[in-house]
Amino acid sequence: MRDWNDLFIGPGAATDSSSTEAVTTADGSPEQGGRWFSRFRDSLAKSRRAMTAQLAGGVFDGSNAETWERIEEGLIAADVGVTSTVAIVERLEAEAAAGRLATTQELAATLRTVASEVMRTDRSQRIDITANPTVIMMVGVNGTGKTTTIGKLAARLTAHGHKVVIAAGDTFRAAAAEQLEVWAQRAGAEFVRTKEGGDPGGVAWDAIDRAEEVGATIVLLDTAGRLHTKTNLMAELDKVKRVLERRVPGAPHETLLSIDATTGQNGMRQAKEFASTVDITGIVLTKLDGTAKGGIAVAIANELDIPIKLVGIGEGVDDLQPFDAGDFLAALFPDDLLG
Repeated sequence: MRDWNDLFIGPGAATDSSSTEAVTTADGSPEQGGRWFSRFRDSLAKSRRAMTAQLAGGVFDGSNAETWERIEEGLIAADVGVTSTVAIVERLEAEAAAGRLATTQELAATLRTVASEVMRTDRSQRIDITANPTVIMMVGVNGTGKTTTIGKLAARLTAHGHKVVIAAGDTFRAAAAEQLEVWAQRAGAEFVRTKEGGDPGGVAWDAIDRAEEVGATIVLLDTAGRLHTKTNLMAELDKVKRVLERRVPGAPHETLLSIDATTGQNGMRQAKEFASTVDITGIVLTKLDGTAKGGIAVAIANELDIPIKLVGIGEGVDDLQPFDAGDFLAALFPDDLLG
């Protein structure tokens, strides 16, 4: 199971992993377990039910077209998406034709293996905090958990010795800045904001100034929630990026897109539009505990080649954790998937 030690690269990257303590089998091999995995599995219950409603009751017969139709319907019901579903089913059919998939009991394990291959991306799942300061910019539409994610990241980083600046780049909503300020106070982070309606680029500039003044190693920059269809607001992100580049070479070093898992395929459309404007280095998939559309994680990784770096299943600080594809697939396709 991935923990925070696996997420960050750079000086002072090590963090406490007690909340995701590994569980091993008698022979010492890793096994999914622990409090986090149990909650993670529970959070995907709706997605599993969406699939099993289509799959349950049938006998696996790889030579029967109806079998593959039911599997397709089950994956689509969990919002894996048409493109990724077709890729997975084609691989399953090949496994069946080769004699490696013959029973219902083998289906879950084969699904995990095939989906893992479909989700594989060449881009790093880690967050590089080598630069000093490292600038992490959070983007996404309103209501996807951007602000909360920044607060939780700040709390995690400051608890392990990093000096953090939080910058309220959403100058359109006073409530967003106020919420961030509360998080900054909780985390012991520096906080930068401007007047409502101010220039987000100016906030980015001031955040770097503050980081230099106090010797901060991390700058977490919130941005205004924007619909991916609003061209002028999307262009503003590019302006903020140019401001950051002038101040810190290579900044922003990470641009994380927050996606609400409950939006399913609409989240995919958001990701595509944001990726066409800025270089999205990773996805934060939030609200996974409240949706039957958990399969969206498969679609994002497969179709966009953007790694999911963090996943959220609740409101607490510890409810945001590094994303582990193996754990995700074990929770989505458990051995008892079909009873």
